[in-house]
Amino acid sequence: MKTPLADRIRPTTIDEVAGQRHLIGEGKILRKIIESGEIPNLIFYGPSGVGKTTIAKIIASQTGKKLCYLNATTASTADIKEIIGEIGTMEAASGILLYLDEIQYFNKKQQQILLSYIENGDITLIASTTENPFFYVYNAILSRSTVFEFKTLSSEDIALLLKRAIGILSEEYGKDIIAKEESINKIARAAAGDVRRSLNMLELCVMLTTSADNFEISDDIVEQILVDNSVRYDREGDAHYDIVSAYQKSMRGSDPDAAIYYLARLLAAGDLPSACRRLLVCANEDVGLAYPQIIPIVKAAVDTAMMVGLPEARLPLANAVILVATSPKSVSGHDAINAAMADVEKGVGGDIPRHLQNKHFDGEDAEVKGQHYLYPHSYPMHYVNQQYLPDNIKNKKYYKFGDNKTEQSFKEYWDKIKNK
Repeated sequence: MKTPLADRIRPTTIDEVAGQRHLIGEGKILRKIIESGEIPNLIFYGPSGVGKTTIAKIIASQTGKKLCYLNATTASTADIKEIIGEIGTMEAASGILLYLDEIQYFNKKQQQILLSYIENGDITLIASTTENPFFYVYNAILSRSTVFEFKTLSSEDIALLLKRAIGILSEEYGKDIIAKEESINKIARAAAGDVRRSLNMLELCVMLTTSADNFEISDDIVEQILVDNSVRYDREGDAHYDIVSAYQKSMRGSDPDAAIYYLARLLAAGDLPSACRRLLVCANEDVGLAYPQIIPIVKAAVDTAMMVGLPEARLPLANAVILVATSPKSVSGHDAINAAMADVEKGVGGDIPRHLQNKHFDGEDAEVKGQHYLYPHSYPMHYVNQQYLPDNIKNKKYYKFGDNKTEQSFKEYWDKIKNK
């Protein structure tokens, strides 16, 4: 069986790799590491089909170490122990380079098994992940590794690879394959930065070509391939992130038509979780206190959608998306928590005021004895003026009332109570 085209044209040197110039261009750090021959533990982070595996294989071929490959989606603890068992053998005399694909699927225990061998240098780890490693990779491994972020390839980078692939396919078929520049560019753009997808589409185009004298990839064939593959691509890689971004931004921008369109794209790809998650985020982040009742409404719609599943899930989600898009907007809660988090991360603050602490006795060194907490419900209108923030930020204002009807009515009420 013929190997995939992506494997048949896989680069064997750094100079042949498309894209990632910020990592492997002349003078860039990853290139310097590779050229030095001293390979530390590495974590490659980025979308599928952008060269993570290719570069890992190039590194392995230059180290002289025994290359072991594991895919974390299928590998077991026994597989890890089998690799560990090879340490010190004649075959692995120069050490082991372990390429661990999709490391985010290894649980903490599996990652911990590798830790001591990574630390003492018996195993050099190159791990790849499509998820943020700072969320999914065990901290002890992260602290012993260098993380490199791989970027989505430009359509220009992919077009160059497609032209190279056409030359290889022409040799394999024994016929010249003819493709218009625009056809190549269409495939490159449709791949959304994923080399593997672009090559799969190109190979399908060639397979569907029936010319007797040569293989001329027609516009009709290209359009057919793009239509048949567009929904599948929406669920993965950069195309996926572009769609969910446009989905939330359309709701935030109060455009129900655009929001419904992007919801339809997500649902057509079967991506119910992303549709629900971004909807919940938008209800809280972008509508928020302008219409706080929307939060349980949207939550109920999401619960219904998850319970009934597709295709019926489109109905409660459509209602909720239109409601969020057409609701008044406020980011006052969003801005308040971000400002407070920023102060906390900078260490701004201080001791909690004595009257708010959860202790009911004082040491001999206390200048003021007694807690002296004022219970608001014992006062008219359930309010009494007292200090709640630490002394050095006691006058800090994190929350500012939004200019919408709901928050302005709250402001009017509290201005009346507090001024009184």
